Amino acid sequence: MKTIVHMMRHGEVHNPDGILYGRLPGFRLSDTGRAQAQTVAAALADHDVTAVFASPLQRAQETATPVAGGHGLEIITNDDLIEADNQFEGLRVAVGDGALGKPRHWAKLRDPFTPSWGEPYIQIAHRMLSAANKAREAAAGHEAICVSHQLPVYTLRRFLEGRRLWHDPRVRQCSLASLTSLIYDGDELVDIVYSEPAGASDPRITGA
Repeated sequence: MKTIVHMMRHGEVHNPDGILYGRLPGFRLSDTGRAQAQTVAAALADHDVTAVFASPLQRAQETATPVAGGHGLEIITNDDLIEADNQFEGLRVAVGDGALGKPRHWAKLRDPFTPSWGEPYIQIAHRMLSAANKAREAAAGHEAICVSHQLPVYTLRRFLEGRRLWHDPRVRQCSLASLTSLIYDGDELVDIVYSEPAGASDPRITGA
């Protein structure tokens, strides 16, 4: 029995100040983000989607809306899909700009392998795997969508591929509104397929 769980990153966010917004409330999709969500919904229109899950954050819920609507489904909110916790939340963190250049923040950067500035990678991987398993069970024999965020989706992929979880965020393969599709034969994961129905985006842009 083949089941596909599409781990989807949300679309572009309206973030004129360029901050790392993390779990802060009130960050909605930009006009481009809404168009990206519609593009992915159109790409999935002929797919056998029977369940749509989303992070509780506004940008994820808005991204999930056209996909769910296109299949006549309600969005199921799953807190395991939420953005990673981060101590730099609410600050500008672009390279050469903002918080990272201030000595008072350097202690937070002491351990990039856990990491010391936020939720441990292994914790992210485990909760995302739980979300994927719930989606697989809910849509057994069909397809499910799980709308989440860049770091959680990419961390889950690295975990499932047996790679180390710490990595260079500038090279993440997880564009805005992209799909990291987990393909199962029964309960066994047999493939991971990455696609960008709404096009590529630069992982180095903070707050996208």
